[in-house]
Amino acid sequence: MSEELIKEIKKTNKLLVMMATKDLPQNEKINFLSKVGFGQKEIADLIGTTSNTVGVALNRLKKTSQKGKKNGK
Repeated sequence: MSEELIKEIKKTNKLLVMMATKDLPQNEKINFLSKVGFGQKEIADLIGTTSNTVGVALNRLKKTSQKGKKNGK
């Protein structure tokens, strides 16, 4: 694939992500993008934050999910 085509695909992905998650808080955007298969760095690039911020959010979501399972929710 040419570099120009790759750039256009990345721009299209970013626009689609922005449209699909425009009204969601950042942690919900991260959760959604993770569930649809994006990696930590990809998510950071798409929503304009750092990979570390995404990692922290994913860890918190994971802990919250585990607590819910332990409490029978």
